[in-house]
Amino acid sequence: MIAGASGFMGRYFARRFAEDGDMVVTVGRSGADVVWGDTAALERALDGADLLLNLTGRSVNCRYTEKNKAAIFSSRLLTTGELGRAVEAVAAPPALWLNASTATIYRHADDRPMTDDAGQIGSGFSVNVATSWEREFFAHARPGARQVALRMAIVLGDGSALTPLLNLARFGLGGTQHGGKTRGGRQMFSWVHIDDVYRAVRFIRDNASIDGPVNISSPNPVPNRELMATLRRVVGARFGVPLNRLALEIGSFAIRSETELLLKSRWVLPSRLLEAGFEFRFPQLEPAVRDITDGPTLSD
Repeated sequence: MIAGASGFMGRYFARRFAEDGDMVVTVGRSGADVVWGDTAALERALDGADLLLNLTGRSVNCRYTEKNKAAIFSSRLLTTGELGRAVEAVAAPPALWLNASTATIYRHADDRPMTDDAGQIGSGFSVNVATSWEREFFAHARPGARQVALRMAIVLGDGSALTPLLNLARFGLGGTQHGGKTRGGRQMFSWVHIDDVYRAVRFIRDNASIDGPVNISSPNPVPNRELMATLRRVVGARFGVPLNRLALEIGSFAIRSETELLLKSRWVLPSRLLEAGFEFRFPQLEPAVRDITDGPTLSD
């Protein structure tokens, strides 16, 4: 069962699971097999399911107006709570419940990487969303239903946060981003290709010892200056004007996004996955971006 199957990740996952021979049941607002609010239908579909994957949540690739912030919160907490009550009610709950979370839960880190076991929780709006989301998720624990919170780095794929970054590069604004707590483009950018997210989900399903919060991120995060240089090469931009905080605010407003995407230093490592033997298909940034912009991800 996939909740949030209408988003870019949900559509990708539904297709990949079906291609791998799984029967997929979707939950969403419209056009899904089960509609939010239909408790009886949700419980019927969930009872006996092998896996529940919740990817529901208003995109954070937007301006943080009060209206958008309220939607970001409610779209995560209310749907997770509805799924949790269904998990608690059915006779045969799914053996594994995977709930989306975010690696943004960690503090601004330019001194050391945040691992699964030694990461420090940060502060601010995005962190409040993440901690509240995980609190709601784990509040619905039930024996026999393993729970894993997927603390995903910025997922690269069609329709993801990669789009505004590529647009900055195309507009000639893809130089080093200055401002915030870390200067000189040294802030770290943790990312993961959507194909590796899917592969990690299947890996976690097959490894019963993995539970609790798990970092889903490439083992090779890059500094901002390397990120923007890579994007310029991919889009063929000859130059990138460096942006200070004010200029970046103006550029972010133009592409309807937030400066946090570029100014927060996200330095995350997937220590639990690596220790369990998971191998990334796209461990390096440039091949990952080229696969998305040139390969099948955009057209599928």
